[in-house]
Amino acid sequence: MQFDSILFDFDGVLADSEGVHFECWTAILQPLGIPLTWESYCAYCIGITDRAMLEVLARQKTPPHDVEDLWQYYPKKKALFREKAYANPPIPEPTRLMLRQLEGLKLAVVSSSGRAEVEPVLERAGIHDCFETIVTGEDVQNRKPHPEPYLLAAERMGVSRPLVVEDSEPGAAAGRAAGFPVLKLGSPYELPEALLGAIRISTI
Repeated sequence: MQFDSILFDFDGVLADSEGVHFECWTAILQPLGIPLTWESYCAYCIGITDRAMLEVLARQKTPPHDVEDLWQYYPKKKALFREKAYANPPIPEPTRLMLRQLEGLKLAVVSSSGRAEVEPVLERAGIHDCFETIVTGEDVQNRKPHPEPYLLAAERMGVSRPLVVEDSEPGAAAGRAAGFPVLKLGSPYELPEALLGAIRISTI
């Protein structure tokens, strides 16, 4: 099948941002006595909403921490992420160059993160104009692994043969549930070669 569009997840696909998210959450949670290691973050916190992540982490304390109490720190975490990511956009240069080469394909970002955590980074990296639409967590009632985010992006662009590019299993499940083929990455640094390979195969 020849693709007419590419729907990119943001964190872990376009942006090498999970390390930044981890740093921000560690800065917020450590003073509260909630431990967070990189291993546990990778195992339990990637590909789910921040609210769901806090519910997981709250249960690590005995007795469990109150989730509503933790949630009040979320705006502080978002502000810290924006500050760090805007100062040094975590989007690899090969990805920025590749996006400019994808002629004839409509492009979208489909992320569970908030718009304020996605758009400023794209703008700072100089690639915001590459995307016809950006779907974030605020745009849908059901986030990944529900197919709604990917279905909404395809509807907005009027496309029927998109390729979804994801790094997490919940995100990949969302793409598959929408009925779209999924290219799953292990690292954002795999994106240029893996995507161009998938596009070449689709045209054969």
